Order: sequence, then C-alpha cells, then structure tokens
Amino acid sequence: MRRKAKLRTTPPKDQPPGDPVRSRIVDGAGQRFFTHGFRGVTMDDLAQELGMSKRTLYSRFDTKLQLLDSVIENKFRRVQEDMAAILAARHDFPETLRLNLACIQRHTSQIQPPFTRDMRLEGPVVFQKVERLRRAVIQEHFGELMRRGRRAGFIRKDVPAQIIIEILLAAVQAIVNPARMDELGLTPTAGCGLITRIVLEGAIDPTARARLKCLSEK
Repeated sequence: MRRKAKLRTTPPKDQPPGDPVRSRIVDGAGQRFFTHGFRGVTMDDLAQELGMSKRTLYSRFDTKLQLLDSVIENKFRRVQEDMAAILAARHDFPETLRLNLACIQRHTSQIQPPFTRDMRLEGPVVFQKVERLRRAVIQEHFGELMRRGRRAGFIRKDVPAQIIIEILLAAVQAIVNPARMDELGLTPTAGCGLITRIVLEGAIDPTARARLKCLSEK
C-alpha cells in the first residue's frame, strides 16, 4: 500500500515554529515573491519593507533560497488548513466541492507570472518541493472529497477513487509546471481550474449530474 505523503515544515536554524518575527518575515516575503517574483526581490528590499534590520532578517534565514523554501511551505500549509476546515464543516457534497474549487482559485490567484517565470529559470531545485507538497494536498483532501462524493452518490463507482486522484495528479504534474504553463500561456489559476473541472466532470456519476451545478457555474 502506498504511504500517504504528509506536509512537513522545518523552521530554519533553531527558531521555534511560533516565532512571530519569523512568521512576519515569511508572510511579507510571500507577498513580494508571489507578486514580483523572487529573483528581483533582495533581502535588502525585504528588510526595508518590513522595517527591520538585515541582521534580524539573517538571524532567521541564512539565504534567500532558505526563505523561499519557508514561503512555499507556508503557502501549502495554509492551503491544507483551508481545505481541512472545509471538510470539517461537513457541508453536503455540492457545497464542499464548490468551496474547494473556490479555495484553489483564491490561493492560485495570488501567484503572478513573475513568480512562475522565476520558478522556470531556477529549475527543478525549487519546483521539486512544490510538486511534493501539492501531491500531499491532492491525495489527502481531494481523496477524502472523492470518497465522500461516492458515498453521497455523486461520484461514479465504476472507477476506483485512487485512480481518479492519480489522473488528477498526473494532469497537474504534466501541465501545471513553469515550462508548460509558459508554453501554453496559462496561469496557475487557469491551469488548475481547467484540469480540476475536466477530471471532476469525468468522475461525476451521470445520474447525479443534474444535481451538481457548481462546476458549470464556476
């Protein structure tokens, strides 16, 4: 049996996970990196914008790549928390699906083309973490969503739920990567949205299609 991937974050150095200064740095860097890219944002820029000394900044992060690593982990941790909250709310399946699609759109819309461009230029070193973390999110949260949808009679029963998830994972890996998005002229929001809807449309039981309007309304 395949072991489920888990999200894991590792604070740099000996900083405690609840360090408010570290959290402020990661939040501020995330806003700048996702909007303007990370190659053009210097540690000097961040220190000035955050109103702190470079010494404080470097006491938490040795390098900008180490900071980027924490920014990516923080982004996926928030996606995971939002999706976990949606599942915990125990809405009916159509509403849970709608909220999950809205969650994906909200988080991916924060990632602008300069960040995607820098990911492509930086190569696989950075993007490997993105692939690992998003696989964990898809397996855990969309896997549970498919199981609930099947129990509620919305997801077809002739295809194993794990196969649906593997198809979704394969499509995301093949298309939502910096090189392919650049080639196809897609943003992360558009790529994830298209793939999710296509896979979900195929996963819906034909007899339940009339009860699911959220896919066509999004």
